Amino acid sequence: MKRVGVRERSVFINVPFDSEYEPLYLAQIAGLIGLGFLPRCVLEIPSAGKAIRLDRILQCIRACKYSLHDLSRCGVDPKSRCARFNMPFELGLAVAAQSVDRDHKWVLFESKSFRLQKSLSDLNGFDPHIHRGTPVGVLHALRNAFQRDRGRPNLDDLRALLRVVNGMARDLKARSRSKSLYDASSFRELVRAASLVADRRYRPMWSRGRGPRP
Repeated sequence: MKRVGVRERSVFINVPFDSEYEPLYLAQIAGLIGLGFLPRCVLEIPSAGKAIRLDRILQCIRACKYSLHDLSRCGVDPKSRCARFNMPFELGLAVAAQSVDRDHKWVLFESKSFRLQKSLSDLNGFDPHIHRGTPVGVLHALRNAFQRDRGRPNLDDLRALLRVVNGMARDLKARSRSKSLYDASSFRELVRAASLVADRRYRPMWSRGRGPRP
């Protein structure tokens, strides 16, 4: 089996951090790990000055071979009544990173077909993967977006791993007495624990391939 470096396995996930999106966020983590990737995101970046934080976000994106951008929740937030620009902004950083690192690849996710043509017409010609706003839809979209030569877990495999990750998330919230999983320590613990479970419990059942490819 060909060994794959950390950068080649790393995927920067650019998703909304709100309670309604949490089931899809957990599906992103479980699905990527099940497919042999390492999720990264902005939650890992410590608070700092604005300019320094932007540099670190760009560094994190460039440290990943891939980036995944979910543009399904860029509408007006009902509480703040403001549009949500973080996701398209970080997509812009990834597009800029690709102009420097030609081997960086970015992937688009949406919940509805054809909406991207209206919301971000500059990306006409780039087809997003449609997840229809469900965790299973996310897993299906991940399998379509990231292919493997061999050892590709099927949808049932990924759903089994997601059930474990959902249980981990509930335990983590109970232990931390927090309602949110969107912090650096929770993200690191979920990724680490899910990776261990995938390696010990599930991956031995999946034939090992030559590593992930786009």
